[in-house]
Amino acid sequence: MLNQEDLIKKIKNYNKFLNLETLSKAYTFALNAHKNQKRDSGDPYLTHPIAVADILTDLKLDSATIATGLLHDTIEDTNATYKAVEKEFGKEVADLVDGVTKISALEDRIIENSKAENIRKLILATSKDIRVLIVKLADRLHNMRTLDSVSDENRRERIARETMEIYAPLSDRMGMNYIRDELEDLSFQKLNPEARNLVVERLLINKKNRENNFKEISKGFNKVLKKSGIIAKIVGREKTPFSIWKKMQTKRVSLEQLTDIIGFRIIVDDIETCYKVLGLFHSNWSTIPGGFKDYISTPKINNYKSIHTAVIGPNKERVEIQIRTYQMHEFAERGIASHWIYKSSEKVSHLALKEYDWLRDLVEIMEKDSNPEHYLEYTKLQMFHDNVFCFTPKGEVIKLPKGATPIDFAYAVHTRIGDTLTSCEINGRGSPLQSALKNGDLVKIIGSKNASPSLNWISYAKTGKARASIRRFWQIKKNIYQKTDKKYVSSLCIKIPDIPGKLGEVSSLIGFHENNIANMEIISKKNDYLEFIFDIQINDLKNYRNLISELKLKDYKFKIIRHRKKDAFLQRIFKNFKRNRSIT
Repeated sequence: MLNQEDLIKKIKNYNKFLNLETLSKAYTFALNAHKNQKRDSGDPYLTHPIAVADILTDLKLDSATIATGLLHDTIEDTNATYKAVEKEFGKEVADLVDGVTKISALEDRIIENSKAENIRKLILATSKDIRVLIVKLADRLHNMRTLDSVSDENRRERIARETMEIYAPLSDRMGMNYIRDELEDLSFQKLNPEARNLVVERLLINKKNRENNFKEISKGFNKVLKKSGIIAKIVGREKTPFSIWKKMQTKRVSLEQLTDIIGFRIIVDDIETCYKVLGLFHSNWSTIPGGFKDYISTPKINNYKSIHTAVIGPNKERVEIQIRTYQMHEFAERGIASHWIYKSSEKVSHLALKEYDWLRDLVEIMEKDSNPEHYLEYTKLQMFHDNVFCFTPKGEVIKLPKGATPIDFAYAVHTRIGDTLTSCEINGRGSPLQSALKNGDLVKIIGSKNASPSLNWISYAKTGKARASIRRFWQIKKNIYQKTDKKYVSSLCIKIPDIPGKLGEVSSLIGFHENNIANMEIISKKNDYLEFIFDIQINDLKNYRNLISELKLKDYKFKIIRHRKKDAFLQRIFKNFKRNRSIT
């Protein structure tokens, strides 16, 4: 277990702008909060938050994120409150800790909810600050490393499956490859121990031969590079048992037939040199068909960049090679965390995080679609597909997953374009809507105001946005046809902070969810908030439930009054009216 001095020393190695006071206080705060607690293994509970902070330090995160790692269980598992954390460490750290706490609360209820519902809540909880998800991934990684100490076998399996299905793909989507690899392999160890043990045993038998081969192949590569005056770092990395097993299943081959168990990374200074190295390797050794992919010119959807190739290398061995710059290598290992580079401060540019707009896309789908399985499908599609780049007639680039169709293209441009789609032209020729688009295709969408999407398109569409939009279109149509004149009335008593704009925000939320305010009264006024009662006319109970969910999400304090005296405001008016008549 790292002590406070060692942790701070480790952070200083990469971050000269660290907030020493915050980190020291966070360490002490966690120490005091968890002092009487033990983990399932019997170890002091403090070992866990310190291990999480250590993983975040390996990722070279900023002070606020590492402080969050130290404090992430304090609100959930101790007497500490959000207010106490905010008072000690400020709103930024308190919000991050609160975000991680909300995700952790989901894990205890995963049996009650579907997997899709838990993904929804996880994404909603992290959409405000991507660092919440990074801390959660570090938390899950340490919990997986110590999973054997959990006594309940069913719980162990549930955690491993959840990790494989949700957290490993999310770490991949964020470009954090080494975390993804370890999460996958630790889950594989619990979910299919026989298969993993078989792979590990076979690897041990040929370990010596592989080490000798690696040295010989590295020598051959170095010789060619030095002869051309190229300075490069050559790194060899053995694939994890899970990735080997996955490849065996995909290629339907035995372990003995797999010859690319070790991958080589050639790391150079700039992009130009990457292509020089590629040319050298291809001119010196025979290439293996289908092994070349240029992820520098067309990065993966998670912004991963490298040139991949495969050759029959020195000693006639099949060799997989990745050629990249040091910056690309840093991103391949740390993913989004590589954006924290500490040149002038700890802050990261919002532009650098713009590629993670997919989180906001997920939130938009979740807010508009009431079926959890739809956004589970969308999440999977967004996380796993490589991409193709196509063009609009005006030259705008549209990024889509591999295998996408003109239907996906239309919805990627705008939902309205997709909903009115009738036909299309690809590279100037009329083409079926189910055509698979290729890199560089010029796509012209032809539509009609009177057109509507076909439900059959769902089987052709590859993107979650297109599928969700088609379903939503017909769900709205269905609701219109089924609509009745029945209306409901409910009352909400809401405490609204005495801040300009907050009353307007609540009123807008009520209207946004298609509810009508029949009456509004202020019933009390305190120093920091006003208490209002809203009498709400409800046209659709689902919209009302969505309003309640959003009020909770925005942390408004409120209560539902189910049997409020009907039209109390109007009754007061009638009472005054009657009194005035009796006087006259």
